[in-house]
Parts: sequence; structure tokens; C-alpha cells
Amino acid sequence: MNAVSSKQMSDVHSDNPKFAIQNRKWAGIFTIAFAFGDSDCRTYRAIVATLMAVFCLVPIGRAESQDERAKQIEAARKEGRFAWYTATNLTESKPLLNDFEKQYPFIQGEIFRASGEVILNRIFTETRGGKWNFDVVMGNEFDLLMDAKLVAPYRSPESKNFIAEFKDPNDYWCAVYVVYRTIGYNTKLVSPKDLPKRWEDLLDAKWKGKLSIEEEEYNWYSGLVKAWGKDRTQKYLRALAKQQIQWRKGHTLISQLVAAGEFPLGVIYVHRVEEMKQRGAPIDWVNLDPLVATLNSAGLSAKSPHPNAARLFIDFLLSTPAQERLRALRRIPARSDVEPLSPRMEQSRIKIAITPRESGDQYREAIKEFREIFGL
Repeated sequence: MNAVSSKQMSDVHSDNPKFAIQNRKWAGIFTIAFAFGDSDCRTYRAIVATLMAVFCLVPIGRAESQDERAKQIEAARKEGRFAWYTATNLTESKPLLNDFEKQYPFIQGEIFRASGEVILNRIFTETRGGKWNFDVVMGNEFDLLMDAKLVAPYRSPESKNFIAEFKDPNDYWCAVYVVYRTIGYNTKLVSPKDLPKRWEDLLDAKWKGKLSIEEEEYNWYSGLVKAWGKDRTQKYLRALAKQQIQWRKGHTLISQLVAAGEFPLGVIYVHRVEEMKQRGAPIDWVNLDPLVATLNSAGLSAKSPHPNAARLFIDFLLSTPAQERLRALRRIPARSDVEPLSPRMEQSRIKIAITPRESGDQYREAIKEFREIFGL
């Protein structure tokens, strides 16, 4: 078999830049390999030939990926718009949309912002009437949407940067940001030695009448059930119900009242406490086992009117710049390679119980059980 020269190897695909071999060291390797006789080095030459094939094919996949991306962007340009239904506050959703529109000025996004329940009702009402107005939906009620076949699977190229617990195994949703629930406390009223170290520590008589909980804390209940099981959770909460809970409406209000000293402890959102700490408020949080987490996730409409723009926007929400923007807005980014608000919140340092995805019947049952336990 004749030897193959370095020049011949470098010219194999010279007419097509996708296939060009730019590193001549590889050509030298192939020259040496094929210079040996037919009988002595057949196995070696076969191995090197395989390496050559792999080396040549790697740029093909990359080029095809770039080509597909360009086609997607061009298709999104032609669509020109999309509708985003989200439970995220406008103070956070609008800056995200503004950043996206700066990156893709030929696409205009429209936000419909409401509570998760209102969004669900609107989607069900619209789609029953044959109107598929939404392109992207963001919230934590995806089981209901999936059961009704109102969302479609989409695997964003960014999803590889999220832990398995933060994305659907069948690609129907991926978390954008996370809400952690734990115990918050007034740093002037609670000394370090008195801090609750476990959820069960709240049963101590010294905390009677001094703990505030949101009156619709159903996700917290479901998260504890997932972590502990129903029997243990209900036994614990029935004991907690005897502690004269200070019920309030709204996690932000509870955090504010804890910081103001109206009561020393509350079940709070961690990101809200971190935001208040930055402003000098005397409030902090306890890293309990578990922190109950709710995922605010993004998904694609099953019959999106603008599917390419919608996919492009989902990719953006999961990207590093958008996740860093969320962190700047005092949210907890779900992406694993973006630093959280505090080193204490790194995903490897906390034990999380993610609120389970529940059907409508399961969620209504959780509400009923929670209210019965606490007599609400």
C-alpha cells in the first residue's frame, strides 16, 4: 500500500471548509501509519483510520448545529413575536424580556402576568375555544398542563447545565429559578444558641405564639410529605398546630414583620431574606434539612403560534446571561454553573425537597389536608 503524503491528507477535503483538516500534525500521523507494510501493522492502521474518521466528522456535527441554529433564528425572525404567560413579577419578567429583545431586536415579546391559578384558567379557557394564544408558559403547575396535553416537549441545548431534579426527564419543562422555603429569624431577637436546628425544634414551648406561617403554605406541606412521608409530616404538623401559629397572607409580609420584630420566626422565602439582608434588615435564615423547593419552570405550548421564537426565548431564559440577570434581581438561578445569591445556597451545600408535581386532584387533596390539620 502506498504511503499517503501530508499534502494529500491536507487536501482531502480542501474544496469544502466543513471537512478541512487544519492541523497538519494529524496528516503526519496518518502518513506514518500507512507507510508500514500491509501485514505487520494492519491493526494499527485500522485504529488510526478510525481516528481519522472521527477527527473529520467532529466539525461536521458542529457545522450542522450552527446551520440549524441559523435556520431557527431566521424562522423566528419571520414570526416576529411571541406571547409569554408567566407568574413571575413584572419587576423581574420585564427586564428579562428587555434583554432578550436587545439580543433579538426583530422579535417582540408580549407578557401576560398573573398568578399560577389565573394563568391555568386562561389557558384552559382559550384552548377549549380553539385559541392557542400562548407560546411560552412559566410557573410550577406543569403536571396539569401535561395531563391536558397543552405543552410540548422541547430539549433546549442549555438544559445540559441543569441538574436532573431541575428538568423534566421527557423535556416538557426546565426550571428557570428556584424558591426555597425555610425558617427565617430576627437576628436581634434570636441568639445563635437558640436557633432551630431542625423543623421539629419549632415544637419547643419557647416558640409558642412566636412563629408566623403563610395561610396558604400548601407547597411547604407537599414538600415535607415528599421528604418525610405523609404519616410523619401530619404528626409533626398536628403538634405544630398547637403552637399558636401567627397566620399571615404573603411571604414578603411575613419577612417584613419578622425583620420589624413583630415575631421572631417565620416560614419564609430564602431569596426575599437575602434581598432584605442586603438592605441592612436584621433578618437571616436557617439551613434546615430539608429546604422545601418550588421550581418555576418554562415550557413550550403544544400548538405554539410562533414556535421558533418561543424555543429561542426558552433557550435565552436558561442561558448564563439570563440566569445572571435573575440573580441580580435577587432570584435564585436554577442553572448549576451560575453562582447563587449566597455561597450558603450552593446546590451542593443544601438538602432539597422539591415540591412534587401534582395533578389537580392531588393538589386539592393537599389543600384539604393542610387546612384540616391547622383548622383553617
